[in-house]
Amino acid sequence: QVQIVESGGGLVQPGGSLRLSCAASGGIFSIYAMGWYRQAPGRQRELVATIISRNGTTRYTDSVKGRFTISRDLAKNAVYLQMNNLKPEDTAVYYCNAIMWSVTGAQNDYWGQGTQVTVSS
Repeated sequence: QVQIVESGGGLVQPGGSLRLSCAASGGIFSIYAMGWYRQAPGRQRELVATIISRNGTTRYTDSVKGRFTISRDLAKNAVYLQMNNLKPEDTAVYYCNAIMWSVTGAQNDYWGQGTQVTVSS
């Protein structure tokens, strides 16, 4: 059974930094991509950043470009999100997502439990 576990959230002042980590384990055949999404109270879940495992291609939502950096560790089936110059509007629950291929060729989505990021003075 695939498990997705996040860590690294917390409370930080505006302008500060945090680094989120996410690791996938259990029954992994092949990972196509991993990424981070976030959901603020009263808002829909939105994509923050994704990275394709095979070639490292990244994608960011406009509001985080230049401030957030996504990276991966293929050996650990892990993905990281370095968040700099954090703003109050970055406050949300951040979810790790993994898109995986099964041995039968099926594509499946897996989600972590979420980690809270709060940016406040």
